[in-house]
Amino acid sequence: MSLTDSAAVDVARSASLASRHLATLSNSARNDALTALHQALDRNRDAILAANARDLEAATKAANSGSLNHSVLKRLDLARPGKYDDMLQGILNVRDLEDPVGKVTLRTLLDEGLTLERVSCPIGVLLIIFEARPEVIANIAALAIKSGNAAILKGGKESMESFVAIANVVSEAIAGSQVPVASVQLVKTRDAVSSLLAQDSFIDLVIPRGSNELVRYVKENTKIPVLGHADGLCSAYLHSDAKVDTAVKVIVDSKTDYPAACNALETLLVNEGVLETVFPAVAKALLAKGVSLRCDPASQAVLSKTLTADQFAQVQSATEADYDTEFLDLVLAVKTISVTGSPASAVEAAVEHINTHSSKHTDIILTESRELATLFMNSIDSAGVFWNASSRFADGMRFGFGTEVGISTNKIHSRGPVGLEGLTIYKYLIRGNGHGAGDYHDGVGGRKYLHTNLPISD
Repeated sequence: MSLTDSAAVDVARSASLASRHLATLSNSARNDALTALHQALDRNRDAILAANARDLEAATKAANSGSLNHSVLKRLDLARPGKYDDMLQGILNVRDLEDPVGKVTLRTLLDEGLTLERVSCPIGVLLIIFEARPEVIANIAALAIKSGNAAILKGGKESMESFVAIANVVSEAIAGSQVPVASVQLVKTRDAVSSLLAQDSFIDLVIPRGSNELVRYVKENTKIPVLGHADGLCSAYLHSDAKVDTAVKVIVDSKTDYPAACNALETLLVNEGVLETVFPAVAKALLAKGVSLRCDPASQAVLSKTLTADQFAQVQSATEADYDTEFLDLVLAVKTISVTGSPASAVEAAVEHINTHSSKHTDIILTESRELATLFMNSIDSAGVFWNASSRFADGMRFGFGTEVGISTNKIHSRGPVGLEGLTIYKYLIRGNGHGAGDYHDGVGGRKYLHTNLPISD
C-alpha cells in the first residue's frame, strides 16, 4: 500500500493538531509518557530483538552479495552488547532532563506595565527519515515528546522488521498517556518520503539520518527546513609536540571504537616533525586493531622502515580521493603536514586541509600547547572541535543531552549533537495594559521606551 498525497496530508495534519495539544501538556504529563515508553520497550525486549534478528539475517545476505554496505550491519544490530540497554537508558536520561519548554531567556521592561519576554517553545512537527538504525525510533520519540514536538518517523527497508515491532510498542505505550497518539506516527510504506516532503504547510523540520545520498535527496526535494549532515568526514591533526601515549589513545579510540559511526576518524594529518617518533607508535597501534592505512609518500616511506613486512602489508598508497572519503570502516587516510615556518604555520596548514576537505562534523588536534590548540579550535569551521580528546565524544548522550536526533552541521538554529534544546525554538511574548505603538513618538504627548533589562527569573 502506498502513501498517497491525500494520505500524507492526513498524516501531517493530524501530527500538526497533535503538536498543538502536546505543547500545552505539563512536564510531568510528558515525563509519564516517557516512563510508560521505557517500561513497554523493556517488557517487549525479546520480541523486538527477535524481529531485529530477522532484519540482520536478511541484511547479512545482502551484504555478502554486495548489495548492502557491511557498515550497515553494525548500525542495524540491536543485540550488540549494551545497545538495547543504552536505548532504554536514553529514554530515562531524556525524561530526567530539565523541561526545555517555557524557559524565559530574555525579559525587558519596554515601559511601565509593558513587558517583553523571549520564551522557548516546541518547533512543531518533525519528519525524521532514517536508515538502518532501529533505536532511532525510541530516541526520537523520547526527545520529541519531552520537547513538546510531534514526530513522523519513516524507517529504511533494512530495519523494517525491527521498525514495525518498535513502532507497535511505541504506539501502545503513548496511547495510555495524556500524549496524543498522533504525536508519534510511524510510516511504513516505501514511497512515503516524496509525499511527506511536500507537506510544508504542516511539517516544520525534516531530520534525515542515514547515507549522504539520503540527506542530499531530502535537501533537493523539499521546501521544509532540513537539519542534518551528509557526511561524517572527521580529521585529526598530530602536532610536533604531541605526547605518544595521548596520541595513541585518542587516535585509536577515534578510529576503532565504532568505525561505522559518523563521528569516527577518517583522516590523520601528521606534522613531519613526528613522522619518525610519535607517528610509528600510532600506526602500529592502529594496525594492531586491524586498521588499513592509506598513506602519502612521506608517511609511507617512514612506515616502510619501521614496520614488519606483515604490518606494512596493511599500508597502501593514498589517492587524493581518500581525503574526501568517509570510509565507515577500519580504513584511515594519512597525510603529512610540512613544516615551513613557525609551529603556528603548521597548524594553519592543517586547518587549511581540514576546512577544504571536511564535512564540518568533528575535528581534533593532538598538542601540548594551549595557544596552538586555541588557534586550531578557533580556525576550524566544524560543529565540533576537540583538543586531546576522541572524536567519538561528538554524541548527544556523551554531551549530557540524554540522546540525540542526529548531528547537525548547519550554521543556523542548531549545530552538533541535537538534543532537547535543538528541538525548541522561541517566541516573543508581550504583556501590556492597553498600550499602543502609536503612543511612542517624539514631540508633545509622546511616550519614551524604557528598554530596561529585567531579571530572567522572578
